[in-house]
Amino acid sequence: MMERIIETEADVAEGMAWLAARCPRMKAAYALTGPLPLRRRADGFAQLVSAIVGQQVSIASAAAIWGRMEAAGMVTPERCAEASAEELRALGLSRQKIRYTQALARSGIDFDSLRAMPSDAVIATLTQVPGIGPWTAEIYAMFSLGRADVFAPGDLALQEAARVLYELPERPKPAAFRTMAEDWAPWRAVAARLLWAYYATLKNREGIR
Repeated sequence: MMERIIETEADVAEGMAWLAARCPRMKAAYALTGPLPLRRRADGFAQLVSAIVGQQVSIASAAAIWGRMEAAGMVTPERCAEASAEELRALGLSRQKIRYTQALARSGIDFDSLRAMPSDAVIATLTQVPGIGPWTAEIYAMFSLGRADVFAPGDLALQEAARVLYELPERPKPAAFRTMAEDWAPWRAVAARLLWAYYATLKNREGIR
């Protein structure tokens, strides 16, 4: 059976209603956050290269580099695969990110076919590429493919939000957090949206580091 796809804000609201009916703490968090964002993005090669560009740099720096790549037409697998390291370095990519970008460009991944693959297979396919870890692959499945039941247990903001909301002694480790999130299936991606929104309210209220 094909997994549920989040296409509209109504889908997010449906998932949130399901979660609130089953978990009083999520219901309480939702009372603080209000309606959750859709957060859908485009899918494809360029979206993943943009994610690689954004690793370990400021939002402003990532935007500047990505702007130069777009202007140079360096947003397709063909163009990136044939580019020299010097060309990519001139656009602002580090040596490591050049390797990651060209590995993705030469991976042979059919991005259209990912839309029909199970989420586990999508994540397994993407994480075979150097520079794409579980978090990047999970975020892609959640927001570029709209998968309703994907979670990102390695995300520090999600961990901190869960620690506070569920009164845990410490941030849950990824493996334990993945197990914890099983209670939120089949709407784990909506649970993630809620926890991110809840984290934002915490940060505004308490100045979380």
